[in-house]
Amino acid sequence: MKNNEIIKNLSLIEKIKIVTGHAFWYTHDLEDKGLNALLLTDGPSGVRKQEEGADALGLDQSIKTISFPSLALIASSFDKNLLRQYGEYLGQIAKSEKVNVLLGPGINIKRNPLAGRNFEYMSEDPLVAGKLATAYINGLQSQGIGSSVKHFAANNRENQRFTNSSNIDERTLREIYLSAFETVVKYAQPATIMSSYNAINHVPVSENKWLLTDVLRNEWGYQGVVVSDWSAVKHRSNSLKAGLNLEMPGKGQSTLTEVTNAVKNGELDEHILDISVDRVLTLIKQHQIKDEAQSYDKASYHDFSRVLASKSIILLKNENNNLPINSSSLGLIGELAAKPRIQGGGSSKVNPYNIVTPLEAFNKHQVEYAQGYYISNHEVNQKLQQEAVKVAQQNDQVILFLGYPESYETEGFDKNALALPDNQLTLLDAVTRENQNVTVVLQNGGTVLMPWAHKVKSIVETYLSGEAVGEAIKDVLTGKQNPAGKLTETVPKRLEDVPSYLTFNQSKAEEDYREGIYVGYRYYDTKHIKTQFPFGHGLSYTTFEYSNIKIAPQEKSLKINLDIKNTGKIFGEEVIQVYIGNRASDIDMPLKELRDFERIALDANEAKIITFDIPYKALRWFNNNTRQWQIDDGEYVVYVGSSIEDIRLEQSITLDITNQTKSYWIHEDTYVYELVLRKNEIKQSLKQYQLDELIGKVTEDSELAPLFENLPLRSLIMLDMDIATVHDFINAANEELKHK
Repeated sequence: MKNNEIIKNLSLIEKIKIVTGHAFWYTHDLEDKGLNALLLTDGPSGVRKQEEGADALGLDQSIKTISFPSLALIASSFDKNLLRQYGEYLGQIAKSEKVNVLLGPGINIKRNPLAGRNFEYMSEDPLVAGKLATAYINGLQSQGIGSSVKHFAANNRENQRFTNSSNIDERTLREIYLSAFETVVKYAQPATIMSSYNAINHVPVSENKWLLTDVLRNEWGYQGVVVSDWSAVKHRSNSLKAGLNLEMPGKGQSTLTEVTNAVKNGELDEHILDISVDRVLTLIKQHQIKDEAQSYDKASYHDFSRVLASKSIILLKNENNNLPINSSSLGLIGELAAKPRIQGGGSSKVNPYNIVTPLEAFNKHQVEYAQGYYISNHEVNQKLQQEAVKVAQQNDQVILFLGYPESYETEGFDKNALALPDNQLTLLDAVTRENQNVTVVLQNGGTVLMPWAHKVKSIVETYLSGEAVGEAIKDVLTGKQNPAGKLTETVPKRLEDVPSYLTFNQSKAEEDYREGIYVGYRYYDTKHIKTQFPFGHGLSYTTFEYSNIKIAPQEKSLKINLDIKNTGKIFGEEVIQVYIGNRASDIDMPLKELRDFERIALDANEAKIITFDIPYKALRWFNNNTRQWQIDDGEYVVYVGSSIEDIRLEQSITLDITNQTKSYWIHEDTYVYELVLRKNEIKQSLKQYQLDELIGKVTEDSELAPLFENLPLRSLIMLDMDIATVHDFINAANEELKHK
């Protein structure tokens, strides 16, 4: 039956129920129409299916399934094919569990490393988040399971997330915080988009018509359902008018009464309600699961989790090729080796199928283990530390497992600091005094400050690696997997260096984004601030050579070719990163911005030609004055490298792509120095009004030049030129330009 036929036969109460959640995780069913209720469950790092009536924060037990790595780690693979495959695996599990919509992925920008939910998000860069999320969503939805991209939008802190206002200028909002969402809408059409708790510029997102309708639907062409984050909706009738279609989990009778009264009082046009009913009906129809549930081989899915993690782990430091492990005796130190953190807390927490710890994974080797510290107690335990020091003394090589306790980072609140607990830092000092061959393996949801980095030979960033944590770490440390992960966020030297340091969490009610577009590497790179590890950084056990860059402007894109060769002795993978610096626009711009990337695999001594096709649209910027996107002709610099700082190839190019006339009209506010640049175009007019002599002086006298750079034509009256004569010259010059 068509939607309009269903809608016309529904009572007002029935309509309201359709756009309101039921039993916490479900939509209302329409059994008489042959439509079952949809089940929506959390899904950023696995399928977290709760029992009916269960809470949203994971306090009750959920089904046992695969705990995959956090998105913070998986995104570090920079591998679009891997992300699509991950989505397919999630979709297959969801189908087997009769889950219709999976609540993920999370693609909010990592604006500040203190943000408590950064483990659930992909990057500080919207291009990375947008492209990888597109792959994930397309993989998930290829299995018939709907996605729910979250949290739309500018939800970049956890403290007071239900009430704080993200105050952002439109350029920053569009270029940084909306960009990834625009990408997934246009290239993946997610079944649902989840609106966030916060307000934007004091308008709650759930009631923000400009965001949910004007931008999301009318500009981007979104066709799916806007669903609220759980309990985000304050005024249901206002949210319906704004374009929020499905309220979750719903407020029961309160919602029914509010919307009924709004329709009867004329505050809400019933046609507006019908639009949301229509969209939710379409969602329900498209994501019915009618087949019998198919079981899945948890062991093979666990193996895929291991692949995901090992391909994403980042080798941050490897002094003197300390890794892969090559020693006669090996010591493992740290409670996290025996009791690893595999996932973040809150709504993404999965009940794991089979946790394999690092200590278990190394059980076939001759390893000696010492606990070293208690992860749940930050005080130094002298006995445990002395045991660890003894292990450090008795072994050639030490793997020291450090990281944040779960209490440091979870949904619902932000961190206060980025340092490791004191007992771990004290242990690190003690161990490195006794052994010069120490590798630190980090387990953490978000950025860790590393003032101790110089004390150790190697640093391996594993984030939260999922249930195959031990196997994946072993694969990388032993060289079974050549590391190829890259940082999708900057690791600063100091918290004070973070661009949003002065404003983040300073007010309970207001979150002011005063740093503008200068988020993450855009700030550090442009300001030349030294970082601990830069965006895009990640080492390999082999080496790569970049050469022979060729750039060719096409009709709608910039074509870039280059050669890359594996110059080492083993197979490896490299993430080639293309950055572009805008030198054309008359506005502040970052020194360079990521515009494309590709992960490629090369055997030892193998070379490939790699081609990038970057649409000119990628060079646009948002003009706050005109409230329009803008592309400018002029000089751009193309950088290709292995990180934002490790640039291997660089080339400038001048683009003429806007099809706009190069001649622009001269007017009263045209500066005199601009006439110098255009003297050949208006030669006759300059001579007629004796301005050619003035131009000559400006050109010849270096002291006059700076003065005339800042003198508009209307101010020539200071040089005894009548304003009428100025106007006559302007008219003559423009007439001359018409005939050029």
